Amino acid sequence: MDIGTRIKKAHIRLMKHPETALYSGVMMMGKSEVTEREITAYTDGVNKIYGKKFSENLTDEMLRGLIMHENLHVALRHLIHNKDLFTKNKKIANCAADYVVNGIINDIKDKALCKLPMGALVDDKYRDMSMREVYRLLEDKYKEKEPPDDEGDDEGGDEGDGPSGDGPTGKSEDGKRGKPKDNIPDPLDEHDSDSTPESAEELKKVSDAVDNALREGGILAGRLGIQIPRAIEESLEPRVDWRTELMEFITSTMKGSDEYTWKRYNRRTIDYALMPTTENEKISELVVAFDTSGSIGGAVLSMFAGELASICTLVQPDVVRVIWWDAMVHGEQIFTDNYENIAALLKPLGGGGTNVSSVSRYIVEKKYEPDCVVVFTDGYVEDSIQWNVTAPTMWFVTDNRSRSFPGKVVKVD
Repeated sequence: MDIGTRIKKAHIRLMKHPETALYSGVMMMGKSEVTEREITAYTDGVNKIYGKKFSENLTDEMLRGLIMHENLHVALRHLIHNKDLFTKNKKIANCAADYVVNGIINDIKDKALCKLPMGALVDDKYRDMSMREVYRLLEDKYKEKEPPDDEGDDEGGDEGDGPSGDGPTGKSEDGKRGKPKDNIPDPLDEHDSDSTPESAEELKKVSDAVDNALREGGILAGRLGIQIPRAIEESLEPRVDWRTELMEFITSTMKGSDEYTWKRYNRRTIDYALMPTTENEKISELVVAFDTSGSIGGAVLSMFAGELASICTLVQPDVVRVIWWDAMVHGEQIFTDNYENIAALLKPLGGGGTNVSSVSRYIVEKKYEPDCVVVFTDGYVEDSIQWNVTAPTMWFVTDNRSRSFPGKVVKVD
């Protein structure tokens, strides 16, 4: 039987099986093709391409494992949501993605359905983690061993396709495998992340298509009584627009301190009647605490700052206090007007460890009394947070989403 037919049969088997029916819609997305190129398999976040020679040497169980592997990368949107990690360190990003998807495959109870190729990266300590969480751990593990960018380039595979692939890694059927460089496992396949969409609109379109495909499969999985993996379940959680949440939080807390008074008249009604106006009993102060230790930086910081500028221009608080922190508070910037240019005027400080309790201590010691506090963080903070700020606090978390915080939490993509 030719490999193209075997792959089609493998798809049918996986789509009909209770444990993998969840991914039926994802499997039907894009193309599933065979190439003569000397690769194992790769995906660009939608399409799945399988190397003919490599795939032909796999057993049916391993072939289904390979197919599941590529489709799980699509389902978890690894190339769509984590392109920055592949750009930063393609080998570590590849390993992180592999640990996540291989863990899900390894948890399939029907062992006759899927089998991972020899040497695939599997480690129980990464169970139920996201790719970013695993990446962070691997980055710490290998940070002293990473070669310069012009050394350690992957040999063979799909050269020039951008970040290296995320497929099953390790030994091939004859037991041979590439020599690890700097103790970082060498992947066997290449992924074309350079072909993933660039614009936010295109990325959202692909992400929404994956989401719809998973939700359709989730209905079927629910009817069959199959437990959905945590990583998939989290990706299906209802999403909120963080911009709307930020706007509503700031406007509601700032306006909530208004009191009516007769001390000043409303000039807009002076020709008709003497009407009361509003007056804050205390200074309207907004505190924004930016985490500079992890992924809050660059484009992400600019995005938050731009939105903050728009809201402050509308609400016009008397004081906006921006606090820069990592393992400690490094300083602050105070704005009382010119809110439109906040993004250009911000000067981030720090870049070390992480201790958000230092922000609370700082606010309390300085005796600040803000109307509300907004904290932007990647979520990798100390285990026991000491938060003694009495003002309403909202946390915008970009990465470590399973972490709980003392206040309302908004997860940001």
